[in-house]
Amino acid sequence: MTAAAERGTTTLSDRAVRKIARRAAGEAEPVLAASAESSATVRGRRADVAVKVALPFPAPLPQTVQRVQDHVTRRTHELTGLHVGPTRVQVDGLLPVQTSRTTTTPAAADDAVPARETGPRTPMRWWSPRRLPMALLALAAATACGALAYDMVLVHLVHRSAASWRTEVVSRLGRHGPDDTVVGIGAGTLAALGILMVVLAVSPGRRGLLTVVTSTAQVRAAVDRKAVALLVRDAVEDVPGISTATVRAGRRRLMVRAQLAFGERETARSAVAAAARRALDSCGLRRPPRLRVRVRPDSTWASAEGRGGDGGRQQGSGTAGVPQERKAGAPDAQ
Repeated sequence: MTAAAERGTTTLSDRAVRKIARRAAGEAEPVLAASAESSATVRGRRADVAVKVALPFPAPLPQTVQRVQDHVTRRTHELTGLHVGPTRVQVDGLLPVQTSRTTTTPAAADDAVPARETGPRTPMRWWSPRRLPMALLALAAATACGALAYDMVLVHLVHRSAASWRTEVVSRLGRHGPDDTVVGIGAGTLAALGILMVVLAVSPGRRGLLTVVTSTAQVRAAVDRKAVALLVRDAVEDVPGISTATVRAGRRRLMVRAQLAFGERETARSAVAAAARRALDSCGLRRPPRLRVRVRPDSTWASAEGRGGDGGRQQGSGTAGVPQERKAGAPDAQ
């Protein structure tokens, strides 16, 4: 039998592990086979894997993310033999499933939303690694320290004269005092950069992600704000009488603007608010944004009372043609 030292070494590239992780995500959820993206970094016998997916909707996000994470981690370990840490899963979209409306019951939808009181504590925001600022800071510091160290070594070991740039800097610093304008501008610039680095160090970052409550502490999930906005928009446009809707999702507020084609504005506004609230609850967000709803009649709008005459387009008798903007939950202003 050939000794282990003579058989050679098998090395797996990052690209191979990345393709395996992508295929594994497609195995966990067949709908992800064409849209999943993956990344992998191999260090010796260890691999760090991350996948970016668009999950089917409606589906319980925390449970689906956990299933994808567990399957990708296990399959990547089985196929590569590497030690794979917990897979990082990022949800950047939601894909509507045509058969989901007929197979999903209200009771199942209620059970899909995790309980915020009983689950493990989920962070309010995901922290950003700040790779670009840290890379720029490290590059600048390494360049300055390397140049100074190199010149010091030449001066003390080779007995060469100091570099012209170092003597020029020392000479300029000797000619300018603390009350000099140039010194003040330089000090202000360095102070501003220091404050910026402190803010970057203590702030979470990743403003475009909203964290999701999960049923286990080993799973950390977040959903993109754009995906939440698309989800709420689809739910609002399914409301009878609503022709189009635009949704803007912020970190603390979600704004819904809907165009009413027919029906009563008060009834439509209540239905829009209820549909948007159900869509937000189905996401299981750690801190759901405040909901604001505005319903405006479009050019073809007709109320139930005005359909028998001229289609409810009379502009001189009351408020049939006057757009109405209302906040969800606010009392009637008219």
